[in-house]
Amino acid sequence: MTPARGFERSEYEGRVARAQARMTQAGIEALLLTTEAEVRYFTGYLTRFWESPTRPWFLLVPASGAPIAVIPSIGAELMGQTWIRDIRTWRAPDLEDDGVSLLAETIREIVGDGGIVGLPDGHETHLRMPLADYARLGQAIGKRRLGSDQGILRALRMVKSPAEVEKIRHACGISGRAYARVPEIAREGAPLDEIFRRFQMLCLGEGADWVPYVAGGADQGGYGDVISPARPVPLRRGDVLMLDTGLVWDGYFCDFDRNWSIGPASDAVKSAHAALIESSQAGFAAAKPGATASDIYEAMNAPLMKAGGGTDAGRIGHGLGMSLTEWPSLIPTDHTPIEAGMVLTLEPGISVGSRIIVHEENILVTETGAEWLTTPAPAAIPEI
Repeated sequence: MTPARGFERSEYEGRVARAQARMTQAGIEALLLTTEAEVRYFTGYLTRFWESPTRPWFLLVPASGAPIAVIPSIGAELMGQTWIRDIRTWRAPDLEDDGVSLLAETIREIVGDGGIVGLPDGHETHLRMPLADYARLGQAIGKRRLGSDQGILRALRMVKSPAEVEKIRHACGISGRAYARVPEIAREGAPLDEIFRRFQMLCLGEGADWVPYVAGGADQGGYGDVISPARPVPLRRGDVLMLDTGLVWDGYFCDFDRNWSIGPASDAVKSAHAALIESSQAGFAAAKPGATASDIYEAMNAPLMKAGGGTDAGRIGHGLGMSLTEWPSLIPTDHTPIEAGMVLTLEPGISVGSRIIVHEENILVTETGAEWLTTPAPAAIPEI
C-alpha cells in the first residue's frame, strides 16, 4: 500500500520538541538552519527550487515555540502550506542585503544577550549562505554568538520515525521493481549511456518522484569505478553491468545497486559476487542496538578479506533518509552507537583483478535486530 504523502503535524511537533530538549541541555537558545534537508526536517517544505543557488533560505528553531521561517518572498506561498505560521520574507535576490538584516532582527527577538545560536558544523554539514553574509550576521546580532549545534541535528536525523521508514521502504520498492525490468533494456550491444537513460525512465514509470542519482559501470569482469558518467560504449559479452540508484519518493531516498553479467559469468565474477552477498548478510546480522558503526564494518570486512580484499572506496555503508548519504559511515573509526530506527546501507566492494564489483542493500535497525528494506539479492549473479 502506498504511504500517505507528507506527515501529520504531530510528526513535526515531536521533532521540534526533541530538538528543544537537547538545546536546553546544550545551552543553545536557537538553531539556525540553512540547508534543504534541515529546513524540510522541521517544516515539511518540499521543493526542487533549492537547485538554484541564488537565494539563501533560513529557519530558526527557538528554545520554545514553533520554528520561524525567514525566506525569500518567492517561497512564502508554499511555506504557508506547511504547519509554519511565522513566515518572514524579503524580496530576493537583494545585492545589498539578502535577508541578513531580517534574519538578525529575528535572532535578536528570540535570543537574549550572550545567548548561543547553534548551527550544524560537523562532518557532512555545510553553510548555505555567502560567507560574507555570515560575517555580517555575526556583527548584526550584537552580544549573541553564532556557534555549534553540538551535533543536535545529526542525532535527530539519524533515528527515523515509523512514518519516515515507510517512505524509504516505498522508495526501495519502486527501485526494486525498476531493477527487475533491467533485462528489458540491457543486452549485448546496448550502449551504456542509453541504459542509464532508460533505467531512469523505468524508475519514473514505477512511481519515483524524481531520480537525482544514477551511477554504475560496465566492463569485462567488473568495472573501474562507480562514479563516472555513462559513455556510449556498447555492452559486451563478459561485461559486468552495475546500476546504482538514489531515487526519491515524497522527499526520501532509497540507495542500492544491482549487478548483472552480460552472458555467462566467469568463475572469478561468481565468487566475488557471492562474497559480496556474504558480506551484506554479515552486516545485516551485526546491525543491532548496542553495536557501533565500526562493529558493522568489521563484520562485513571479514568475508571480503577472506575472498581476497575489498576496495579503496573508504567505507562500506552509511546512513540514509532525506539525503542520499547520511551519518553514520561504516568505517573502522566511526564508533557511532547503533540505535533502533536507524536506516543504513550495506555497501561492500571487492577487487577482481584490476576491476571492482560493489553491492548495496538498505536495512532498518529495530529493537531486536535488522530488517531488510530492499529484497536481498541472491548469491548467484544474474545473467543477461
